[in-house]
Formats: sequence, C-alpha cells, structure tokens
Amino acid sequence: MIVLQCVNVSKAFGTEPVLEQVKLEVQARDRVGLVGRNGAGKSTLLKIITGEMSQDTGEIVIPKQTTIGYLAQHTGLASNRSIWDEMLEVFAPLLEMERSLRTLEQQMANPEAIEQNNYQKLLSEYDQLQLAFKDSGGYQYEADIRSVLAGLHFHHFDYSTAISTLSGGQKTRLALAKLLLSKPDILVLDEPTNHLDMETLSWLEQYLANYSGAILVVSHDRYFLDKLVTKTVELSRGKTTTFHGNYSHYLDEKAKRYQQAVKQYEKQQEEVAKLETFIAKNIARASTTKRAQSRRKQLEKMDMVDRPDGDKSVVFSFNINKQTGNDVLTIRDLAVGYGQDTVFEGLHLSLTRGESVGLIGENGAGKSTLLKAITQQLSPQKGSIIYGSNVVIGYYDQEQAKLSSNKTVLHELWDEYPTTPEKDIRAVLGRFLFTGDDVLKPVSSLSGGEKARVALAKLMMQQANFLILDEPTNHLDLDAKEVLEAALLDYPGTILFVSHDRYFINRLATRIIELDQGDTNVYLGNYNDYLEKKRQNAERAALKKEETLTKQAAETDRNSFQLDKEAKRQERQKQRRIEAIETELEQIEASISALHEQLADPDVYTDHQKAQTIQAELEQQNNALEALMEEWETLST
Repeated sequence: MIVLQCVNVSKAFGTEPVLEQVKLEVQARDRVGLVGRNGAGKSTLLKIITGEMSQDTGEIVIPKQTTIGYLAQHTGLASNRSIWDEMLEVFAPLLEMERSLRTLEQQMANPEAIEQNNYQKLLSEYDQLQLAFKDSGGYQYEADIRSVLAGLHFHHFDYSTAISTLSGGQKTRLALAKLLLSKPDILVLDEPTNHLDMETLSWLEQYLANYSGAILVVSHDRYFLDKLVTKTVELSRGKTTTFHGNYSHYLDEKAKRYQQAVKQYEKQQEEVAKLETFIAKNIARASTTKRAQSRRKQLEKMDMVDRPDGDKSVVFSFNINKQTGNDVLTIRDLAVGYGQDTVFEGLHLSLTRGESVGLIGENGAGKSTLLKAITQQLSPQKGSIIYGSNVVIGYYDQEQAKLSSNKTVLHELWDEYPTTPEKDIRAVLGRFLFTGDDVLKPVSSLSGGEKARVALAKLMMQQANFLILDEPTNHLDLDAKEVLEAALLDYPGTILFVSHDRYFINRLATRIIELDQGDTNVYLGNYNDYLEKKRQNAERAALKKEETLTKQAAETDRNSFQLDKEAKRQERQKQRRIEAIETELEQIEASISALHEQLADPDVYTDHQKAQTIQAELEQQNNALEALMEEWETLST
C-alpha cells in the first residue's frame, strides 16, 4: 500500500530552482533514506511533504486517515510542562477514556441507586469502553513512555523536571521521544541522530527497525542509514533517483550506473564519429551521396546521450614535511579539568607512528578535554604528556572556534602562509570548492559545512605529521565525508581522532580507545571489531556471573543438604530419646504404683521407719517422673 507519493513536485526560491519534477514513492513499512549534498533541497522536500511549505507545481498524495509525524533538523520542545506531563500529552485520548472508566466504576459501586435496566446499560458501556481502552494500549502507555525515555537517555532524570530548564540537545531528544510515542503512520525525520551518543543511536536503530509504520529519513550518519534503510533516494540537481538497498548498496550501484552511462556515452560517440566521417567522405560523390544522406538521416534521428556529469567533489590529500620517530605520544597518570573541577585523572595513553586511533566514550567523558590537553590548550592538573621526536601537531576543532574572524576566505589561509603565491592559495581553496568570488566571502558569514572545508584546507597546508581531529565529519555532506576518509586513509602520519560517526570510525581506526570515567579500555581494530569485542566481553561477564550464581546455588544446596542431613540426624536422635523416655516413664509409673501398694500394706504403714523409707523412694520416683515428663513435652513440641 502506498502511503506517500510526490508527483512531479517543483520548488524554486526566486529564480533559483531547488526541486524539479521530483518523484518519490513510499510504501507502508518502507524505510527510505533521502540523501544528497548540503543545499540539494532535502529539508525543503520534507517540509513540502509535511505541509510546512508549499510546492510551486506538482502534487503530494497522502491517503485519508494516514497520519504523518515530522522531526525537523533543529527541533526542540518549547514547553513549560514537566518531562512526564509533556509525554502524557500524546495519550490525551487514552487519559480521557481512563477518566470515563473511573467515573463509570464510581457509578457502578452503588447499584442500589440505579435502576436494573440502567445498571445493565452501564455494565455494557463499561465493558465496551474497557475493551477499547485495552486495545488502544491503555494498560501499557506508561511503560511505553518509560521505555522510550530510557532509550533516549532520560532514565537518570527526575520526570518532574521542567523542560524549559533543559539544554537544546535534550529538548531535541525529547521532541524525538514525543514523536516516537505518537506512532504516526509515516515518520519523517530530518537528521534524527544529532545530539545522540553511540548507545542511544543503537537503541534508536533497533526501535526504528521494528517500527510498524513507514519511515522517511534524512541523515548524514552512514552507519545509521546502512542499519535502517531498505531504499535510498538520491536528490541531486533538483531531481530524485531511487536505489533499492541501504547506503553502501547505493554507493556501489551509483558507481556501476555511472560507469555504464560513461560506456554508453563513449560507445555512442564512437558511432557518431564513424557516421560523421562516412558522411564527410561520401556526401560529395554522386555514387555514394545517397548512402551518405541515409547516414545523415540516421544521425539526425539518433537519441543523443548526454555526457554523464557527476557532482563536483572536494579533492584533497594530507602530506607531511618530516616523519616522526616511532613513539609519537606518551601520557602518564594524567589529570585534566577546568578550575577546581577534574574531568578525569590517572589516564595513561601511548601512540606509535602510523597508528589511526579512535577515541570514543559517552558525552562528557572528557574526549575533547583530552585533545585540548594534548594540543596544550589546557594545562594538566597532574601527570605528564610527552611528545616524540619531530612531532608536528595539526589540530581540527569541532567547533571551528578559530574561524570566526571577519577575514575573507582567501586571507584566512594566505595570512598564515604569506610566502605562498596567491594563485597557489586559490588553487588549494578551489580543491575545497571555493572558486571565483567565493574566496572573497567573510569567514564569519560561512555555513558550518563551508567553515569545515576552510578548516580542512588550513590543516592540509600545515603538512603536520600528527593529526588530532575532534569530530572532523560534523557539518560535512556525505560526499565530502567519503573524500576526507580517502585522504586520511592515504595519510602517512599518525592520527588521533574523536568521532560519533561510526562509519568513519569503522573505515579509519586501527585501534579504539574507550574513555570511561577516566579509565581507558583498548580495543584493536575498527568499530565493528570493538562491538564484537564488547559483545564477547558482555557474554563472558554474563557467563561468569551465571557460573558464580551456579556455584553459589550449589554451595547453598550443599549447605542445605548438610543442614537437612543434620536436622534428620537430630530428629532421629529426638525420636529415639522420646521412645526411651516413654519406656522409662512406664517403668517409673510401675515402680510408683508398687510403692503405693506397699504403703497400703498394714505391716508397712505401721512400721514408721519402713514407711518413711518407701515415702522417700516414692518422692524420688515422682521427681524423676516429673523431669522426664517435662523433657518428653519439650521434645514432642
């Protein structure tokens, strides 16, 4: 079933066309990734689909009753409610049904005050409402809220926290949480992975993979696209091209299609050249002019294939002036912080020449802080940072903090390398897509992606042998990321980088260091190797825990067996003692009876001394009888 169609949708801003005759089709349960360069019109198309913007021509077709939910790129919840109350708003109809159920229950609690017919009607209404409440998820909406909030890293929050007090990233995550809880038929997501750490990304991938509706997503997270999408739609030069498969399949298929188009173009050009040559040679001859005219008609009727024109890409590489020694960086017992606050302490780290090390960890773990300490922007509170011989550091700052000047793009580079001819500076900038008057733009007016390209151009010119990169793929479009990865893979120096881009980590890292509360856990290999090692460690930990529990259970069983064995032994001893007491009691009672008979004999009771002796023996027997009876009662109880 088709839940969304874009039919020949066009949009222009002034005289600049953005979308031209765009076609897009989304089926129920489709996972569609919309990809393209920055500025290609992806967000514009999403806004048109969701009704936030109108198209100039064409049609958006969405079936009646189909609900659509939209998360814009920079959306954040603007609310004075608490986290919990804001999430509850999604379930307003359920809450109303719940209130109605409580009202009916109060009415049914006093059946004497209701006539029989009305009472039966009340029961029927209650049954129907309760069934509808159950079918609509009335008994699980609170669990759903807690599950989604936990998945998006709000499980440590007090849910009574006012949303207005949260950060921008937290508000964006809450907007995503609210959208997921609303469960529309079509989820339209524009960069949903922004502000998410790796653990939360993994949860979101799993959640969306099992989502019951259709998904249309724009993302620069290639790992996310590979995991989620089953269809990739490329938006380029205002038009869409559909590829069935995930992002990696799209890249392969696109390359194949381009090669096929080039071959088809070249083959046709050869044929055209032959026809033109034949016509030129034979058109003037009377004997061959008819054949030449026939070839000319054939050439005129030919459907000419345009030369395949790929998008212009950034092209650059990183080189070095001089190689380092084998030991590039050694960190011992390092503590770093801001003022009196320590971010981490007791950290040890070493890098050798040629390594490409990815530094990962939760937000706030201190990754960027560590890079600033290594680049001497922060002074260590304790410990040492030792650089190897000939080390020259090139640093890429994720915030491009140093690119806020009013200099032109040209002078941003030229002022740092004044001895380099202007044409060479312009040539470098041209490789980063700054051509013509672009190089005269003020740096402060550039977009995030443009600033990133300027920062990379400066880094390339530095020719450092140790690159320290803090989120280098932020603000770059997919093509620029691919080019950056290729340049870094060919780089002959050493790299230490922080990134949330799992695809980038996967391609580049030869070793991964996880920063966790000041401790460093080292994993050889790339991101997939890291995940596999983490899975194995988790399995080993679970197995060890299971073995410990099994041992504890076995020990408990052994102890229980010994205790049970001892209890049975004591029970047997008690029973034997009870039986012995009962025998003794019979003997004493017989003895007492005999003594009473003796006292009744006239020869005895008239003999005072004899009677006294028997009386003393009788008292002794009675005391023994009483003591045995007390013991018997205690044992029997």
